[in-house]
Amino acid sequence: MERTAGNNRIGFLSIVLFSVLTAMGVIFSVYLLYNAVSLYTYAIAIAFLCLSIISGVFNIATAYWYYRSYFYNEYIDRITKALKPMRRFPTVAIAVPTFNENPDIVIKNLTALKTMNYPASKVRYYLLDDSTEAQIRERLESFSRKNGIVYLHRSDRKGYKAGALNGMLKVSKEEFVAIFDYDETLTDRNFLLDSLPYFGDKSVSYIQTEKRYAKGTLFSDTVDLFDAFFFKFIQPARALNNTAIFAGSCGIIRRSAIDAIGGFPEYIIEDTFFSFESDINKYKSLYLPKVYALGKPIKTFSELAKQQWRYNYGDTQFLKYFFMSKRGRGTKPLSPLSQLDYMTHGFGLNYLSTILLFFTIISVFIVFSAFPIAHITLQHLLVTNNINIYLELFGIAALLSFILTPVILTKLYFNSMKKGAMIFIVNFALVMVRAKAAVSALLGLSPGGTRWARISTRRGRSLAAAAKSSMMEIALALFLFVLGAVALFIDNFSGGMWLLWYGFLYSSTFFFFYRYG
Repeated sequence: MERTAGNNRIGFLSIVLFSVLTAMGVIFSVYLLYNAVSLYTYAIAIAFLCLSIISGVFNIATAYWYYRSYFYNEYIDRITKALKPMRRFPTVAIAVPTFNENPDIVIKNLTALKTMNYPASKVRYYLLDDSTEAQIRERLESFSRKNGIVYLHRSDRKGYKAGALNGMLKVSKEEFVAIFDYDETLTDRNFLLDSLPYFGDKSVSYIQTEKRYAKGTLFSDTVDLFDAFFFKFIQPARALNNTAIFAGSCGIIRRSAIDAIGGFPEYIIEDTFFSFESDINKYKSLYLPKVYALGKPIKTFSELAKQQWRYNYGDTQFLKYFFMSKRGRGTKPLSPLSQLDYMTHGFGLNYLSTILLFFTIISVFIVFSAFPIAHITLQHLLVTNNINIYLELFGIAALLSFILTPVILTKLYFNSMKKGAMIFIVNFALVMVRAKAAVSALLGLSPGGTRWARISTRRGRSLAAAAKSSMMEIALALFLFVLGAVALFIDNFSGGMWLLWYGFLYSSTFFFFYRYG
C-alpha cells in the first residue's frame, strides 16, 4: 500500500464518507427532536440520537484507522531497513491445531509447511489433534509418525485451541512458536526467514502477517474482502499504537513471552486475549502486511455464521476481561488510543449487530408515531414546498448513505461494487447470529451448548434446513413486512417502504442459508 497521491485522495474520500455519514445521522436526530410533540416522540428522538452518537464514534474511529493505515508502510520500512542479519538460526515449533477436519487437507498443508526455507534441524512440527473421530485420528497419527511430526491428541477440548497450544508447550522446548490453521496452504516458503529477524528487538513478543483466503466463488471472495478491510486498514493502524491483534495463525511468537504471560488464555478467541496480555505486560508486536499462506475459502453461509458466532461470543468475553484486567496485576498502563483500539475491537461486531437491530426497532416506532416522516405520501414527494418534507428527504438521504458507504469503499479499494453490496446485505443477515452470541456470552452459556447456537450444516439447497437455521430472522422479516404493508395501506408511503426494506434485509439470512448452504 504505497503512499501515493491517488491513495491520499482515496483515503481522504473515505474520511469524508464516514464524516458525512456521522453528520447525517446526528442532523436527522435533531430533526426528530425538533418535530417531537409528546414524551413518546421525545423518547424515540432521544433514543435515535444516542444511537447516532454511538454509531458516529465508531464511524470516526473507522475514518481514523483508514487515515492512519497509510502511514504504516513507512513505519515498517524503517524498521525493516534497520534489521541486523541473524547471527544464528533459533529453534522454532510449527504448530497446527485441528479438530475433526478433513485429513486430506491437513496432510496436504502439513506437507507444504515442511518445505519451509529453514534449517531442518532447527524446526520441529507439531500436529495438535483434538479430533473425536477414530478414523481421522488414526490417519493423522500414522501420517505424523511416518513424517517426523510430533502428534499430540487430547481426550477432551478443555480450553479449545488455547488448551491444545498450552498442552504443546508442556513438551516443546523451541525458542519460537509459529501457528498455522489446518486449512492454510503455504504460499511463501520464506515465512520464518522473513519474520525471525524482527525478534532482534528483545521486547517484540509476536509477529502477525496478513491473512487472506484463496479465490473461490463470488460469496467466498466477498467474505475474503470483508476480512481484507481489517488486515488492509485496521490492523496497520492498530500496529502503529502497538495494539496489532495476533490473529491466531500465520504468525510467530517468542516462547519466553508466552511463558511470562502464563500461556495462552483459554478462551474461545485466545488470540485477542493473548494480544492484550502481551501489550499490558510491556511487550511490543509487529504486523507484516504480506501474505505467506492462504486459507480455504469460506464457501457456505453456515461456515461464515459459525465463524461470526465464535467471534462475537469471544469479543463479548473479551470486553468483560478488558474492563476487569486493564488496571490489574501491576501491568503497563494503556494509552487512551490503545484503550480505544481494544474497546472498539471488543465492541466491533457487537456494535454492528446491536446498532442495526436497534435502528430497526426505532424505525418501527418512528413510522407509527406523530413524526411528519411517518406520513409522507407519494404526492408529497412529487409536489411540495414544505421545509419539513425537505428535512425528511434528508433523512432518507442519510439512510441511503448508510447503504452506499460500504459499496463505495469496496469499489474504491477493491474495484467491486457488487461485493460491496453483498457485504452490506451479509452484515444484516448476520445480525441475529451475532446478537445471540453476545447474549450467550453475557449469560455465561457454553459457546456451542445453547440451542440457538446450532446452525444446520446440511449441504445443498434445502428449504427446511435454511428455515431451521434462520427462524428468528424469518419471524422478524415477516413482522416488518406486515407492518410495512399496514403503513402503505394507511397511505404512509415512505414509512411503508422503509419497513419493507428492513424486512428484505433480514429475510436475506434465509436466502444465504438456502443459496450457499
